[in-house]
Amino acid sequence: MPARGPLLAALLSMSLTATTVGQDKASPLDEARAAFKAGRYKDAAALAEKVAAADPKDYHAPFVAGSAYAQLRDNSAAAKAFTTVLERNPKLAEAHDRRGDAFLKLGLFKEAVADFDVYLAANPKDGADHWRRGIALYYAGRFDDGRKQFEHHRTVNPEDVENSVWHYLCNAKATSPKKAREDLIPVTKDTRVPMKEVLQLFAGKATPAEVLAASEAGKLDDEDRTEARFYANLYVALFYESEGNAAKTKEHLQTAVERYKIGHYMWDVGNAHLEAMLKKK
Repeated sequence: MPARGPLLAALLSMSLTATTVGQDKASPLDEARAAFKAGRYKDAAALAEKVAAADPKDYHAPFVAGSAYAQLRDNSAAAKAFTTVLERNPKLAEAHDRRGDAFLKLGLFKEAVADFDVYLAANPKDGADHWRRGIALYYAGRFDDGRKQFEHHRTVNPEDVENSVWHYLCNAKATSPKKAREDLIPVTKDTRVPMKEVLQLFAGKATPAEVLAASEAGKLDDEDRTEARFYANLYVALFYESEGNAAKTKEHLQTAVERYKIGHYMWDVGNAHLEAMLKKK
């Protein structure tokens, strides 16, 4: 999951009750924050937008609005709101990070990298955790930089098949699939279905059919089964991309994105990838 800095939490949770001595009700911004906290994201966005429009200097309200739009997967509105934040407070690095997410999900990969880099310049301690930057680098065509980012991420997350796979994908583009396979980061403790088979696929020890079959095996509840099918198709698609098979890449991306929608950031990555492919047509 994308890292959430302490400033983000502070911006979204500042006083959800009256903040001025003598006030007997919450302010409109407090109401927007309360709506966000309660998961009422449409209400939160609408309330925060009203506050932002009423006070052209306030940057907290558009931050709440942008965060709500992000939860609603309205990435264009999120990017616009975080741009407003930065116009009002150019030093708020957290807004660059949130806008970078929106840009990545919109397929604006170079812009996402630029925002992530501004954020990390202000928060270098978060560099290893920032796998999202690695994904943006891959799609921006900066494959060697992406490889380095995933190597860095390994220092804080060594048992993640997805990190190993994205390292492979960058390395395969920067060098060759053969070299990427030789350098594949070993992982032994990622028990998610079907990550064991996904890793074997990129190691050259399993087939795409075996990965897909693994996502159908065992006893999983409906939500976990959908996630397993999503990840199986996503990483089969990315495997085919590393092998230069555009037709199979598109086929499995469409299956992952259109049939197995999940709430995780990686669905948005798959969706951005698919939309980029469709635009090329």
